[in-house]
Amino acid sequence: MTLTTDKPCSTNTASVTQSNATDTAQPKPDDSARCRHFTAGGCRCRLAVLDPRSHLCFRHSALLAASQPPQNDSEDLSAELLPELSQFSSGLDIHKFLARLLILITRGRISPRRASVMAYVTNQLLHSHRAIARDNHLQPQQETIDWDFSHWLGPPDENGLKGPAVYKRAVLAGRVPDPRKKSS
Repeated sequence: MTLTTDKPCSTNTASVTQSNATDTAQPKPDDSARCRHFTAGGCRCRLAVLDPRSHLCFRHSALLAASQPPQNDSEDLSAELLPELSQFSSGLDIHKFLARLLILITRGRISPRRASVMAYVTNQLLHSHRAIARDNHLQPQQETIDWDFSHWLGPPDENGLKGPAVYKRAVLAGRVPDPRKKSS
């Protein structure tokens, strides 16, 4: 009679077999559902897989996460995101910023959480551009009256202005554009 084990470090799963008896096939547990971590002694973890990407249980995936350095979310990325220090005055500036942000996400230089906050802020900027444009469109345009008294029969006064006295006083007070100055 010999002792054989399925796992080299397990003591409670030993089975007794006789040399003259036929081995009975015991169903093995599904290996894909077990953690793939092996100890230094060669024992495999028996816990169920928590993360299907890493194939590790909750204990070993936490150990793996703790061993990796955390991503620095306070790193200054202004040189990559804002090379010409834009004021985001147009939709094109926001488009360029989002394209650079996507590049940094794919390179792993910025966390998805930080990137989503930045994308949200740019979305708010884009909405504010639309609101400003809508407000400017809805505001009535001030009509400017072009007073032309060149055909006025009276001679110009000592200031060189032609027209009624009310008009001359308004020009001198600055409430009406001065016709002596060329408008640009």
